[in-house]
Amino acid sequence: MVLGVLQFQVLIHGAESLKDKRRVVQSLKDRLHREHLCSIAEVGDPDLLNVATVALAVVCRDGQRAGEILDSITIKLRELRDGEVGEIDRQVLHASAGWLGGTQPEEDRAPDHGPAEGLRIRDPKAGDGSDAETDALIHERALDEDLIAQIEEAEREERLRRGGDAA
Repeated sequence: MVLGVLQFQVLIHGAESLKDKRRVVQSLKDRLHREHLCSIAEVGDPDLLNVATVALAVVCRDGQRAGEILDSITIKLRELRDGEVGEIDRQVLHASAGWLGGTQPEEDRAPDHGPAEGLRIRDPKAGDGSDAETDALIHERALDEDLIAQIEEAEREERLRRGGDAA
């Protein structure tokens, strides 16, 4: 599992009220959510008239796809007509086999700082093997689930056969 996160500022020139700002921000959020199926929210101070800090996230199976989606969104942000994009912070987080269950192994912990406190950020193009680890775990779980389904089916057939013999 890979989580792509994009945090950016939208500079809204000429906004004279919070209503002007909300119109621009809501329009942008609706469009990006609709076109990219991402989760998106304004995360900055909502009372600032001319600046909106927005964050969005996408969940993908592999880092390459997450990167493609974030690239596409970044291009759209640069072409924004109602405002101007300011700072952009992009992160791609890989859930390695060690912490898919919710706990991250101690060796993967980074020094505490920044918004991704405690997470080591892995670049999907760095060749660190994290995609292969995740794929192997997913494959193993799928095989386990398939085996469990086969056992349950065999047990149902056995119960039917025994019930059929007794009748």
